[in-house]
Amino acid sequence: MAVYTEVSDEELSGFLETYDIGTVLSYKGIAEGVENTNYFLHTTKGSYILTLYEKRVREADLPFFLGLMQHLARKGLNCPLPVNNRRGEPLGRVSGRPAVIITFLEGIAVRRPTAQHCGALGGALARLHLAGQDFDGHRPNALTVEAWALLFAQAEAQADTVSQGLVERTRRELANLEASWPRGLPSGIIHADLFTDNVFFIGSEVSGLIDFYFACTDAFAYDVAICLNAWCFEIDGSFNLTKGQAMLAGYQAVRRLNAEEVEALPTLCRGSAMRFMLTRLVDWLNVPPGALVKPKDPLEYDRKLNFHRHVKHAREYGLEA
Repeated sequence: MAVYTEVSDEELSGFLETYDIGTVLSYKGIAEGVENTNYFLHTTKGSYILTLYEKRVREADLPFFLGLMQHLARKGLNCPLPVNNRRGEPLGRVSGRPAVIITFLEGIAVRRPTAQHCGALGGALARLHLAGQDFDGHRPNALTVEAWALLFAQAEAQADTVSQGLVERTRRELANLEASWPRGLPSGIIHADLFTDNVFFIGSEVSGLIDFYFACTDAFAYDVAICLNAWCFEIDGSFNLTKGQAMLAGYQAVRRLNAEEVEALPTLCRGSAMRFMLTRLVDWLNVPPGALVKPKDPLEYDRKLNFHRHVKHAREYGLEA
């Protein structure tokens, strides 16, 4: 979440008149994240999030995202629900952007997850994968291996100003991933962006999953790889095996990885690290003027890539037989 577009009091009032959510008592921008503009709304009827869609989110994809959240909620997964306006539609426009109001979830995002948090997250991820199996929407992953070279082309000319040698390292890694990327793995709806700020906890239990705006149809094990990258590395760049064991055990207690997924996990971890290094690199070099957002460090994922290059088997992430 972030703030790219400022919404005036007059614009907000006009927009909210089309909804039956009460009178606004307060609202403020939410600075975390990098993708969309988000405001916290407190009204006489409750608390909500106003999201204005920016950047990589295509307006044509919004019915998929909103329908998915509704489907997962019906399946018992705790995730935000879009609020319909007086016309019975979830989607509107404010400040020239497509926008939606969603329900507010209780809980907090943990910045320093423990192994217990990682285990709970693993189980929640597996339940998401199972709950999405009968969702009738389909959305290809726009940021998978076929897209990475084009993404790098947006940053290649300046990449070595971020880190000397980054251009050559990235070219070699892209060539390797394009040649070795696993195909035909069990697939379905994945979240594709389940970082720590997109998971809420009450105590050590998951209370909700948010921010489904990269959700797509892809390999379940790729989603697992994204979470290993996002949850199981320490600030010093080291991989925490205990957290990896907990996450993978939590996942497998709900949905077991098959032999092909296990074999592919090191490559999938490299690929997910590449995907986030590249999008962070593009963001780092192209922050919009006046945006109330701090871009995330792409070199964090360059360092994670270096770790994954030396991994030979999923056991090194903590997967138990």
